[in-house]
Amino acid sequence: MSILEAKEEYIRALKAGQKQQKELLSKGLLEYPAVLDSFVSEGDIDHTEDLGLMELPANLIVGTKTAGRITAFTPSFLPLLPVETEFASKWVMLCAAHLSDEGIRDPIVCFEYMGKFYVQEGNKRVSVLRYFDAPRIPGYVTRLLPKKSDDPAVVCYYEFLDFYKDTGIYDVQFRQPGDYGKLLSHLGKAPGEQWTEQEKKTFRANFYYFREAFEACKGETLNLLPEEALLLWLRVYPFKDLGKLSATRLKKAMSGLWENLVTIAQDEPVQVTTEPTEGKASLLTMLTNPSHVNVAFVHQRDLLSSAWTTGHEEGAQQLKDVLGDKVTVRSYFHADTPEETERLLHLAVAEGADVVFTTTPPMGRPTLKVALQYPKVRFLNCSVDAPYSSIRTYYSRIFEGKFITGAIAGALSDNNTIGYVGSYPIFGVPASINAFALGAQLTNPRARVMLRWSCQAGSPGEDFMKAGIQVVSNRDVPLPGRIHLEHGSYGTYTVAPDGTHTTMGSPCWMWGKFYVHVVESILNGTWDQGTQADKAVNYWWGMDSGVIDVTLSDHLPEGLRHLANILRSGLQNGTIDPFRRRLVAQDGTVKNDGSRSLTPEELLHMDWLCENVDGEIPPFETILPYSQTMVRELGVYRDSIPMEKEGTL
Repeated sequence: MSILEAKEEYIRALKAGQKQQKELLSKGLLEYPAVLDSFVSEGDIDHTEDLGLMELPANLIVGTKTAGRITAFTPSFLPLLPVETEFASKWVMLCAAHLSDEGIRDPIVCFEYMGKFYVQEGNKRVSVLRYFDAPRIPGYVTRLLPKKSDDPAVVCYYEFLDFYKDTGIYDVQFRQPGDYGKLLSHLGKAPGEQWTEQEKKTFRANFYYFREAFEACKGETLNLLPEEALLLWLRVYPFKDLGKLSATRLKKAMSGLWENLVTIAQDEPVQVTTEPTEGKASLLTMLTNPSHVNVAFVHQRDLLSSAWTTGHEEGAQQLKDVLGDKVTVRSYFHADTPEETERLLHLAVAEGADVVFTTTPPMGRPTLKVALQYPKVRFLNCSVDAPYSSIRTYYSRIFEGKFITGAIAGALSDNNTIGYVGSYPIFGVPASINAFALGAQLTNPRARVMLRWSCQAGSPGEDFMKAGIQVVSNRDVPLPGRIHLEHGSYGTYTVAPDGTHTTMGSPCWMWGKFYVHVVESILNGTWDQGTQADKAVNYWWGMDSGVIDVTLSDHLPEGLRHLANILRSGLQNGTIDPFRRRLVAQDGTVKNDGSRSLTPEELLHMDWLCENVDGEIPPFETILPYSQTMVRELGVYRDSIPMEKEGTL
């Protein structure tokens, strides 16, 4: 290339830089490259490492070491100085060399901090090479390692360093702790497992292919990195199939995922709705409302083997009883593997389903996968906190019922100690444990709760017997009737010296009321009222909506029955809030001074226990294998759980 042609390239690069600068200024964004020395001091650094000569991903070169010359470039290193300057002349010479047989041979010198590179020598080389879309730039690198802390960004960076040791790949830069583990699991790799050169090559090729498709769909308009979008992709599609898709099919698949990508890019992707929306349909929706809805229920087990399934099926029957010929209801059973769940979901749609309810959390992932293929069908999964707009999730505020049975237990406990059998350490369960403990404290200020878990080895009953405990809270009854109170270890019960259980009461689910509410919203055109278009919807209703109640035994003393009914009424009308009081955790931390109510998000994501609870939220490695699937999906610490291998490169 001649010097004249190189000069013309500089003029084009300069115009592009000036345009970018104006766009950045109009948005109030930084118009020059970041300066490492302006935000990192010696006191922030634990130590340094000399990495030697490396091939650096060009897009990760984001700034300069010092402030000198930064006004010569935009953040992407496009030039900003006039053509007549010495800077421009040197840029032109480098440009001519780059496009000749000579090439740009000298590596740059830079520092790496938190996964990004800051140039000390070679700014103009970076500018020329990035202008011509060079994917990688050679450079001598010194790594600055930050002091370890609980800062999520620092935790994530040290996870990256472990990932880099195994893979030698810099291109993937997650921002949330745990995401590297998720990626490895999707690829069928374990932490500490070295990648072969072929695996590195395959991953880079497929990742770059995915990134190009993401950027072609204007992914840069989202607060989302391509690698973060890839994690959602891999919840639906195998990584090994990515390279087999044509550009057209990949773009189509990306379009199908797009609404979900918009959702997960939000700071708070999930909208928790705590009560039904009471509104009127617009004239347009009234004209287009369906007069009949086909409803499908897909269950993991059947009526004979699962009281949980029976509870949902009774809800389905109530839906038919209330709405009559406005609905047709079909039920499908034994969706006990992801593959069988997908098959039954496809079958339900083929048989005309307009709305599909999958009734256990493990079915959430296959429900999402199928929902993407049928955007006109409404899918709901019985779980919480799933940040996907293609499906809605639903559960109930069972902690309200636990508050009432806790008050019953506190009054019945002669020795001030109550046993509590927790199910799984998943979202919402710590709130139930704490509400029970607060209810017990309401009627017995000296009450303490001994916490044990059914998802761990051992016998909670034997532990309680050894401790002389006479009142126990166990699993909740799935139905509003009293039959379950008379059989098995349900609800809150007293234990006689001979071991006989006498149940006093239990929270219960009223699934029929929920299903009627939801299907009526489809029939009357209010399905989308009260929801935000870019959010995932999580129904989390309670006693005020009638979807949770407490079943009381005939054995309950009349005075306690009266108290339970007073508490129920207060929870229903909102005059009682179990958590609007001074709350102190086991470690002495004050979680609430009593001046406010906790938000739905605080309640759902509660991961601490009250000071009058003796026990702990069990570590994942102590949970029995059959319970780990549930905890992986909804565990209060799910982002820190080591992922299972599930895919392949």
